[in-house]
Amino acid sequence: MREYLLICVVALAVTYLMTPFVRALAVVIKAVTPLRERDVHTVPIPRLGGVAIFAGLAAATVVARQLPYLKGVYVSGQMTGVLLGAAVICLIGAIDDVRELDWMTKFAGQVLAAGVMAYKGVIMLHVPFFGTSTVLPQPVLIGVTVLIVLVTTNAVNFIDGLDGLAAGIVAIAALAFFIYSYLLSYTFNPPNVFSTATFVTAATLGCCLGFLPHNFNPARLFMGDSGALLLGLLLAAATISITGNVDPSAVSGDQVTAALLPIIAPLAVLSIPFLDMVLAVFRRARAGQKPWHPDSKHLHHRMLQIGHGHRGAVLILYLWAAVLAFGTVSWAIVGGWPTLAGIAVAVVVAVTLTAYLPRWMRNRRL
Repeated sequence: MREYLLICVVALAVTYLMTPFVRALAVVIKAVTPLRERDVHTVPIPRLGGVAIFAGLAAATVVARQLPYLKGVYVSGQMTGVLLGAAVICLIGAIDDVRELDWMTKFAGQVLAAGVMAYKGVIMLHVPFFGTSTVLPQPVLIGVTVLIVLVTTNAVNFIDGLDGLAAGIVAIAALAFFIYSYLLSYTFNPPNVFSTATFVTAATLGCCLGFLPHNFNPARLFMGDSGALLLGLLLAAATISITGNVDPSAVSGDQVTAALLPIIAPLAVLSIPFLDMVLAVFRRARAGQKPWHPDSKHLHHRMLQIGHGHRGAVLILYLWAAVLAFGTVSWAIVGGWPTLAGIAVAVVVAVTLTAYLPRWMRNRRL
């Protein structure tokens, strides 16, 4: 645990210290988000934050190579694949932050990054299907791997609409993933808590925490596509390592939970970005628009419409992400009716605050 804590702190510190330099660079090269009808900010804000986040990730990997236990993560080549894939997708995103690319180019960059990771071993070894580990032909498994990367990167990109929203939700998801992966590693034979998924989530958590002070409202720098796509890829790498390489029945003795866990856990941990993306695609398709056509009807826009302020909307969405992510992980690890009751109470609190907090705040001002 101490080595993971060190990795998290290194990623946090480097990301935090690099962000002002990246902001200055963004201003010089005019990587600035213009004012658009769907945006909620009122002044142009520099974007390119993903470069600082990548610097934090790279620093964490350099330090990890020098540590007595974590250096073993690099033996399989998976971490090299994650770092190379992260570099590719951050570069594509950074170019888009400076001069907007068409959707096809960004799509090709995401596929390339996923392909690099798959080539270096970050790939689904089997597909969990309701308690049965189904081994499919390698081309199909590579296709599933690429699909997970595409869905996760775009889900994070979709939710990146308010100051600090994407970074905070990814931090919550990374922490939940870390807990799940760390405890799951104890079930290995022999037990080994040093895994690719656990390392990636620890570094991702640190990067997000280092970036948030600069990105929370009022933001001084946006993460841009370079950051959103990068964070999505890192979560995808963790998801692939957890979902496609371990037996969930080792975590839970409950057959039903073990059967559904490989499907439910990643969806729940990333539920807010996934839900926002699914609703957006369905909404745009029903309106006869292309799925990537931007609009102002995302979850965060709706939170503002019902009366939440900028920070309040972000914090409420943090709460929902935490309830769903940690609720699922606690059910997988602990289980039982007390855990279920705790989750139910948390959901009621989240619903109440979502629906009534704006009214309470107005009445208090009066």
